[in-house]
Amino acid sequence: MINRRQLTTSGAAFGASLWLGGYRRPVFAQPNGSPDGPLLRVGSSRTIKTITEAATVARAGSTIEVDAGDYAGDVAVWERDGVTVRAVGGRVRLLAQGAAAEGKGIWVVRASGMRVEGFDFEGAAVPSRNGAGIRLETGSLLVRDCRFMYNEMGLLTNNHPGTLLQVENSEFGHNGYGDGLSHNLYAGAIARLSVTGSYFHHARVGHLLKSRAAVNSIAYNRLTDELEGRASYELEFPDGGVAYVIGNVIQQGPLTENPHLVSFGAEGYRGTVNALYLVNNTLVDNKPQGGVFLRVKPGDLTVKAFNNLLAGQGSLESAGPGVYHNNFTVDLDEFELSTPHDYRLKRGSRLSGKVVEPGYADAVNLLAQAQYLHPRSTQALVGKPHNPGAVQNLLPAAQP
Repeated sequence: MINRRQLTTSGAAFGASLWLGGYRRPVFAQPNGSPDGPLLRVGSSRTIKTITEAATVARAGSTIEVDAGDYAGDVAVWERDGVTVRAVGGRVRLLAQGAAAEGKGIWVVRASGMRVEGFDFEGAAVPSRNGAGIRLETGSLLVRDCRFMYNEMGLLTNNHPGTLLQVENSEFGHNGYGDGLSHNLYAGAIARLSVTGSYFHHARVGHLLKSRAAVNSIAYNRLTDELEGRASYELEFPDGGVAYVIGNVIQQGPLTENPHLVSFGAEGYRGTVNALYLVNNTLVDNKPQGGVFLRVKPGDLTVKAFNNLLAGQGSLESAGPGVYHNNFTVDLDEFELSTPHDYRLKRGSRLSGKVVEPGYADAVNLLAQAQYLHPRSTQALVGKPHNPGAVQNLLPAAQP
């Protein structure tokens, strides 16, 4: 449980590294190693030929470089602190093909200060129906430039109150068992979750992103279920907590079975501080019968929504009490739409320049300072944002 004094301190430290779109990043502690630890190389022509073996022989602070290619059934448990694992020479595809570390997923992580970059996690499946590309049980993990595809659970954490998870420039698609209980990314009751520059799409009945973390930063991402996706919520915080949702494109597809795009506190508030800050997002509802942009369970909480664009029927205010300012409901013809998800305002739009200062929340600047750039990255803004919504007219016309 987190109290307001703790949140002011941890929220400021957490937020300071995030609101530049990932350009300043927190440095994970390496308690038993250093960035200059031993270097291990993995590949068919190397002494160490499998990632399984590398995880076994790694020491605290090790850097592990894995040659590009496919690694079938090569699962691993990581328990050394300060380990960096990165693909070299191209992408590394980890194909589960029926294998699972500890019966849980492709990788299981119980370590602090771990970094992983350049890996594709595909096809995790286990008898419990929640086989994960990565299962983070304890510690802290930075995931950068990774893809999680066709797993029962893309990335899953345990409910450990000290755990930290940071995801940058990554993709989550087609994950889920199909029972509505498994998701593209599911963060349990951990301390903090940060997601920037990432692309979430086509969850199999479950959510695009679900988090029970005490503090969340979901900034400059694309969460779009598109035409054929059947995801439930696009973004859910079932236990409340504190959520900074800034500069995201969030779209509900026509085939969803759940009408809500963003949900907060649906299962009840567990912490002492609960707040949702929804700033400079573009929310698009393509459900033919009409959906609900925001669902908030009544309670002792703060809701602030500024500078959002809503394409569809309805409003944010229907969620209940809060501070709602400078949010606009528009038709799709307000956007360029040169490709299906090109949500730049058209030249000469009546909304151009109509942005207001959202202020601060617990020392976190709520002003958008970057935007999502497809397929999975961010682009820093030059100066302050000038338009409501997530897209500030810097993107190229082609947006698949």
